[in-house]
Amino acid sequence: MDFAFDARTEELRAKLLAFMDEHVRPAEAVAEEQRAALDSPWLTPAVVGELKAEARRQGLWNLFLPDEEYGAGLTNLQYAPLAEITGHSPQLAPTALNCAAPDTGNMEVLAQFGDERQRKQWLEPLLAGEIRSAFAMTEPEVASSDATNIETRIERDGDDYVITGRKWYISGAMNPDCKIFIVMGKTDPEGADVRRQQSMVLVPRDTPGVEVRRAMRVYGYEDHYHGGHAEVVFDRARVPVSNLIGEEGGGFAIAQARLGPGRIHHCMRLIGMAERGIELMCRRAVDRTAFGKALAQQGQVHEWIADARVAVEQLRLLVLKTAWLMDTVGNREAHTEIQAIKIATPRTVVQILDRAVQLHGAGGVSQDFPLAELWAAARTLQLADGPDEVHQRSLARRELKRYV
Repeated sequence: MDFAFDARTEELRAKLLAFMDEHVRPAEAVAEEQRAALDSPWLTPAVVGELKAEARRQGLWNLFLPDEEYGAGLTNLQYAPLAEITGHSPQLAPTALNCAAPDTGNMEVLAQFGDERQRKQWLEPLLAGEIRSAFAMTEPEVASSDATNIETRIERDGDDYVITGRKWYISGAMNPDCKIFIVMGKTDPEGADVRRQQSMVLVPRDTPGVEVRRAMRVYGYEDHYHGGHAEVVFDRARVPVSNLIGEEGGGFAIAQARLGPGRIHHCMRLIGMAERGIELMCRRAVDRTAFGKALAQQGQVHEWIADARVAVEQLRLLVLKTAWLMDTVGNREAHTEIQAIKIATPRTVVQILDRAVQLHGAGGVSQDFPLAELWAAARTLQLADGPDEVHQRSLARRELKRYV
């Protein structure tokens, strides 16, 4: 395994690092001021549009998509260090580069499984950053960690599908630019194979019977820049059969295909979030004095910073190995490593950010530093895309199988 960056990655890293320093970091405070002045917290601050235009001008656009027809054509190994950089400012940078979830996963689904009409109508404007999208899978009434539990019905009625169900934590749905939902529900709830009961359909936001009911908070945050996390009700919403993605019964397989890249993208950005935490921890330690000496002279602080650096280096190597395997042997063969990074990365980054919060005292839990919001985002990723326990169960069973 050779993790040295190739020439193209080095070029993009240099451009992206400069873009972050010159445009993204200065825009963080500006975006907050602009958002506070808007009529709705879900409207996008003007500076975000300026960042997107500049990123596109510099060729820092759709870097996540390996399909050269639609994206930058980068491998996972090439994209990993770039996604990490965007994690330094997770509220602005991924959106600025059109590399923010859930749009990334939805674009991958449309590129891989959508037909020509669906790609023309929805993928192209998503690639252009003209609209946003949402992925409606999680439900409040069932344990959605087991996707076979979902209860939303997608019933055939002539040339239409009728969708009935309630979803929540549907990321991006509060944003008025969110124009399309990819909805997962059951077309064959009594089917013998529980993994062939589900299908996915495209449901435009303005479809009668679609109600974006409320914003769900995450540790008190509403995550405005990503378009929030909404509760959405589908009350006999009707769409044409042509809005089916792939085939009936293919929803579970599509979801698995979508989640593999999504999980590693999250872990890449989490490493960047940890780096931001270490940076803030070190700056605070050097600048702050307690009991007659700088925090940087306190032994406990030394341990926190050293442990954080060791942990980040370990995580980065594991993520790079996983990216390399996904590129060389495919997502299925890299399944163990994908689960390993999904378990290890959020858990470890939460610990790093927690110590950074502690070092900042009251400031660490305030809005004056990004640490509390970074912590909330990292902690949430111990649930999103499959909770830790589900990945631990699957990974352990695979290990044990070798000895049975």
